[in-house]
Amino acid sequence: MIYIVIILVLAVGICFLAVFALKSVFQPKQISSIAKLIKQQRYAAAQKAAKAMIAKNPRDFIAHYYLGKAYLADKKNELALMEYKFVNQKAIFDGQIPEAEFRKQLAQLFIKFNQTEDALKEFLLLTKLEPAVAENYFQVGKLYEMQNRYDQSLGFYQKAIQLAPKHVKAHAACGLAYFRTKQVDKAKKEIDYAIKLSPETASTYYYLGKILKEQKDYSGAVKAFEKSLRDPEFKQRALLERGSCYMSAGAEDNAIAEFDKAVRASKDEGAQETLYAHYFLAACYEKQRNLDKAIEHWQAIYKKNRSFRDVGAKLSEYKDLQTNDALKEFLTCSTQEFEELCKKVALKGMGFSAQKMEAQHWGVRVLAIEGSDGDDWRSVRKQLFLLDFHRETEPISDSEIRRVLDWAKSHNCAKAIVLTSSGFTSAATGFAENRPIELIGKEKLESILDKAGV
Repeated sequence: MIYIVIILVLAVGICFLAVFALKSVFQPKQISSIAKLIKQQRYAAAQKAAKAMIAKNPRDFIAHYYLGKAYLADKKNELALMEYKFVNQKAIFDGQIPEAEFRKQLAQLFIKFNQTEDALKEFLLLTKLEPAVAENYFQVGKLYEMQNRYDQSLGFYQKAIQLAPKHVKAHAACGLAYFRTKQVDKAKKEIDYAIKLSPETASTYYYLGKILKEQKDYSGAVKAFEKSLRDPEFKQRALLERGSCYMSAGAEDNAIAEFDKAVRASKDEGAQETLYAHYFLAACYEKQRNLDKAIEHWQAIYKKNRSFRDVGAKLSEYKDLQTNDALKEFLTCSTQEFEELCKKVALKGMGFSAQKMEAQHWGVRVLAIEGSDGDDWRSVRKQLFLLDFHRETEPISDSEIRRVLDWAKSHNCAKAIVLTSSGFTSAATGFAENRPIELIGKEKLESILDKAGV
């Protein structure tokens, strides 16, 4: 009986050894065939072969790695990231997977999906794996720069330069980091040296443009960003920066042209740069009262990222435009048409006769008296009222309400009334209490517009 048990144990052991031996023979051949399929650009076949291996052994991290490689080569980045994450959690890096190459690819995938903290961890690991490779330190510096951590980025750029004294991009990026840390002379020196090293390196001019923009030299910045457009990596960002320069200079039409180019230059509709291009386009159109266009771009963002900045709030704020023609007219008509509209609203919607009107950057200011146009107001001394019609997009603050009230008092107005579709801050509402000023928000404004027959 004992001999039978011993024989059974030996038989089981031999079976396990046979399976292991067969696996050690066949797995490298299978992996080699998958690698060959990827090299031949037969990505679908490579993915099928890797999946077949994983079906037999779900924990086969080498098969997961090659499936990720096949996805990456096939530009299926989201699927590639899922596989690479699995490998990162399960793999033992014993030479079967090239660790440095793997971590660089994983880091780039993290960057593509805006997971900068994870990308940073990978490049920091790479500085340990390849301590003599300047590019790893440069990439760490870039990731710290993306997080506005310029003190940290500066140290890594300096290390990259120490390892590769003629690393042009590191010198240029170092210049921006010096500038952001208030070391202006060193910043200029680094940028000038980068340009001297390689005048044709387009990305250097991007960093020069950033510095000039910070100094409010918008004309010089636009020219610098123009030169950086030659670098595909910086093209979309350079277009965004040119657009923001034009925005800051008040040239909305030029800004729109640049942001539109930035949208069209996109290779990924969900990329941060693309979302910002849509966002700034919407801001320009909103400022120009072209709200249909603004809403179009907010919706494009919302499809890709519902939590992007204040896009959800903007769409909610303007949702009534789809059904309320009066409110749409109030917000989108021309300056001249808006004056006539306010005059009509004051008379028919509020019972005030406009005596004087002035266009303001935020809307129209009306000095009025109670009664209709036909009333002989000169024969009877009537009280003056101030009506401010606002079309600004931000809620009105208490400081603005204070200014309105001061103006009304200086012109002997019995009362001031502020009308807006954008609402008021809580501080503004609190300040207006028990003072001769009335705040009319969106809902009441809609009712007044309806009463006036707008």
